[in-house]
Amino acid sequence: MYDVIVVGGGAAGFYAAIQIAERNPNLTVAIFERGKTVLGKVKVSGGGRCNVTHAEFNPQDLTNNYPRGKKELLGPFHAYCTGDVMQFFEERGVPLKIEKDGRIFPISNSSQSVIDCFMDEVERLSIKVLRNNTVKTFEPSHEVANGWRITTKNKYYHCRKLLVATGSSLNVWKLLRQLGHEIVPPAPSLFTFNIVDKRIEGIQGVSTNAAVRVLQQKRYDSKISIQLRSTVKQESILESDGPILITHWGLSGPAILKLSAWGANILNELNYNFRIEVNWLPDYSTESLERLFSEIKVIEAKKTVLKTKAVDLPRRLWNSLAKAAAITPELRWADASKECIRALAEQLTKCNLKVEGKSTFKEEFVTAGGVDLKEINFKTFESKKLKNVYFAGEVINVDAITGGFNFQNAWTGAYIAAKAIANTQQ
Repeated sequence: MYDVIVVGGGAAGFYAAIQIAERNPNLTVAIFERGKTVLGKVKVSGGGRCNVTHAEFNPQDLTNNYPRGKKELLGPFHAYCTGDVMQFFEERGVPLKIEKDGRIFPISNSSQSVIDCFMDEVERLSIKVLRNNTVKTFEPSHEVANGWRITTKNKYYHCRKLLVATGSSLNVWKLLRQLGHEIVPPAPSLFTFNIVDKRIEGIQGVSTNAAVRVLQQKRYDSKISIQLRSTVKQESILESDGPILITHWGLSGPAILKLSAWGANILNELNYNFRIEVNWLPDYSTESLERLFSEIKVIEAKKTVLKTKAVDLPRRLWNSLAKAAAITPELRWADASKECIRALAEQLTKCNLKVEGKSTFKEEFVTAGGVDLKEINFKTFESKKLKNVYFAGEVINVDAITGGFNFQNAWTGAYIAAKAIANTQQ
């Protein structure tokens, strides 16, 4: 018998357990973890450095990084935000630093600092950590009023309060659905695009700022000519901009990851087969770039197009796109026809690429979907359907773009749930 059982030995579970035990030392608290190790996602986050949160201290602005949960998290972020998280770690011997892009890491540059902090705290607060303890079922207890009975492989336990922090566990979502919760179907988020195209082949490692659009899927009659097709304006269903990284499997970088997060459900429905249009020079339209090239044609008449590199673009990318526009190494600006200049401008501003599949972004796998947000009281993170059941982390239908925002959701939800549990527990 425990006062509180936390299901899930990840970031949200540990943070909640520590906050509960610290607020109310009289409570018996246990963390149930299905695996041999705990805090696995913390370990690999940020390339092993643990991106604990992001330097966005305004709750309203912070919510803009959540494709799902933006409205619901505003109140919770006003109650517990980035600065509170930084204070938590620094008071416990984990000094943090803010990097240029806003991501916040331990000064040690090691996720082990965060893990050690958590493990020291659970020992100090006498929190039980039960590994290899997969929860098979949880159901209302007949022995504890308004409590819960948790069944594992070999035993069953009772508790007064249950906090579910299991991330994207299909089994737990199934249990919650059986108990009456609506579960939004899961879909991957934060992934990169698999693209096989000669224009980006062999130039992996190139990075530049660009604008990307996911195009509406068009069905054309096979009799329509290629020329006519090119005159049809394709509307976009998703747009993003920022750094793009060319990889050996396709495209990655912040602009792509933002698209994958905001478009998680849409791209899932498309089975990760769709077309994108990349403007490698987002300050230009095709027409304005054509005008620039016409001016360069006069000024740099004797120079070759390839060697001039008339715009601010990585050399390898410029050469590849120029080649795709049928620009030969010896072609001089003076000899470039209007059609040739137009083709080059289109490759640079309307580069149409076919995406065929996705890849996980490093180890930072995130899932959209989970417990329907309408069924959660965001003042306490308690279930509206199940008394004395609370949630924290990715088990609910909240996810964010990369940069420490998913951890911030975990810390905030865990803190608010812990506060409610500790304050109401007898």
